[in-house]
Amino acid sequence: MEDIKIDSSLSFGGYHWRVLDIRNNTALIITENIIEQRAYHDAYKDITWADCALRKYLNGEFYDNFNATDQSRIMPVINKNPDNPWYGSKGGTDTQDSVFLLSIEEVVCKYFGDSSSKLYNRGKNQKYWFERKDENNSKRIARLEANKGGIIWWWWLRSPGRVNVKAVYIHGDGNIGIQGNNILKGNISDGKCTGGVRPALWLKL
Repeated sequence: MEDIKIDSSLSFGGYHWRVLDIRNNTALIITENIIEQRAYHDAYKDITWADCALRKYLNGEFYDNFNATDQSRIMPVINKNPDNPWYGSKGGTDTQDSVFLLSIEEVVCKYFGDSSSKLYNRGKNQKYWFERKDENNSKRIARLEANKGGIIWWWWLRSPGRVNVKAVYIHGDGNIGIQGNNILKGNISDGKCTGGVRPALWLKL
């Protein structure tokens, strides 16, 4: 694992990952692509990251697919889950996660450029605060790996949307849908749940 640097890529557990941060000989990594499509939760009800079906899946079935050697390198972390910064919907309790989704704050302020001024200075009538003009949008665009054409698609964050039957997501053009998509059906106009999943984890180097 030599020469691992922030923004470099690596292979681990059968996936390609992007390095977002390095601390104390561990690296925060996220899959380069959207690896699958899933609902945020398996019922249409108020929910937070702590209790949602997608968290259970990532820390259960998805984690269990790694072999014992790889599992020994995945470092559990305590994640903060802030309330939605525009609407005040509850982020829920802190969670201990081996595998997780990124939060709004991590995506907007830390790991894909710093657009925090737009996050904390909401304009009037904004649904997506970037309105296609933010210089960091292109850094958040992801492709659907399962599709042979690698089409650009939207992907979930763990943060709550405008209400707790929605979760925040990254739009296909890199905008952030802070109002959120339906936790069960995703983008309802698609006719089925199509929410993209980009797992993140801390890896021992």
